[in-house]
Amino acid sequence: MSFWNLNETTEALPQNGDFNAGGGDIELIPKDTQVKAAPDEAKWDSNQEGDRYISLRWSVLAPEEYKNRKVFQKLWVLGNDPNAKDPAKKGDKAKRMLAAIAHNAGGGLLKVEGEPTDQDLQKNLLMKPMALTLQQWEMGDAKGNWVQQVSPLGTTAKKKEAAAPKSDDDIGF
Repeated sequence: MSFWNLNETTEALPQNGDFNAGGGDIELIPKDTQVKAAPDEAKWDSNQEGDRYISLRWSVLAPEEYKNRKVFQKLWVLGNDPNAKDPAKKGDKAKRMLAAIAHNAGGGLLKVEGEPTDQDLQKNLLMKPMALTLQQWEMGDAKGNWVQQVSPLGTTAKKKEAAAPKSDDDIGF
């Protein structure tokens, strides 16, 4: 049996080079939504200019309507974000966010001496669920969700404005 044989037809070889998988746009998760999520990818990455940052990919675990959705997060912990008005200030904020994530993941990453490696990030952060509060971003035609706040499971995120808690047992999970 050839790799290119399909179940429904004899082969997948293109007739004219076109293929449409169907589907459509995925709606963003609404602003101020609190979800249960866990990082399923954690690593150092860099932009085209070589500026390094920590890249996290979160997998939403609950509520059910957003389950398995992905949220991408760049943590410019080295204070080198080329788009920041004050890169050092943004770097400090990113380190505080990473420290909160590390704390919620059990604290192991906080014990690492020096700059954490990819292996340190993966060992200490992957599949450690916590509560995230998500917001939306938009730049030109691109849009997505970003992580505004991380919290331990079983807590309700503190917001500047009083908002009705989300369902799923007030995100106590």
